[in-house]
Amino acid sequence: MHRPLVTASVLLALAGSLAARPAGPPPLPERLAHTGGGTQLITAQAPRADSTTGTLTWWDRRGGGWVAAGSAPARFGASGLTEGATRVQGTNTTPTGLYDLPYAFGIEAAPPGMRYPYRRVGEGAWWCQDNTSRSYNRWVDPRPADCRPEEAEHLVGYSAQYARALVIGFNYHRPVRGRGAGIFLHVDGKGATAGCVSVPAAAMGRILAWADPARRPHIAVGTASGRTAITRY
Repeated sequence: MHRPLVTASVLLALAGSLAARPAGPPPLPERLAHTGGGTQLITAQAPRADSTTGTLTWWDRRGGGWVAAGSAPARFGASGLTEGATRVQGTNTTPTGLYDLPYAFGIEAAPPGMRYPYRRVGEGAWWCQDNTSRSYNRWVDPRPADCRPEEAEHLVGYSAQYARALVIGFNYHRPVRGRGAGIFLHVDGKGATAGCVSVPAAAMGRILAWADPARRPHIAVGTASGRTAITRY
């Protein structure tokens, strides 16, 4: 006669136990100060400012929340990460912050079904990093006379890294001389980068097939905590 009462008390105890458990942390995009206003986002997070590796995740906003669409190991600058607003060119640091992704480019053909604007790299394509040039922090093809070759990247010369890449909008729209140029999300090379973010080739292909400019994707770059915490951006 008392079994139903026992069962009910057990169920109440279980319900109380479940209610008492703390909820897990919200997805990383929901902890950022801003996500760029779109419905796609890439996060590139390193453990510390002196780290050269971390995790890159791409996200979709669905039903009022963020859902991870994929993840891959990431590499950062050989000298770690630094605040994007005060970065100095030539320091081999990856700039932290929230940036748009103006367009993609690559030596290889664009992935099938890709929606992002894609520029194919040819022999004449360079990225100008010359602070004295009118083309500072811009793709040039051909390279203009005021952009010295020793102050520019001949894109076709980086067959692994620039097989496929996305331009990161760091110091791009209103370039500040000496802040830095040519910051991309690209395919891994042999080790840490000179300031870009890199991922394995297969992941880069998946990201380019996923990215949709109509959904205004951005990339947030930062650390797990501290002055350059990704949640500040």
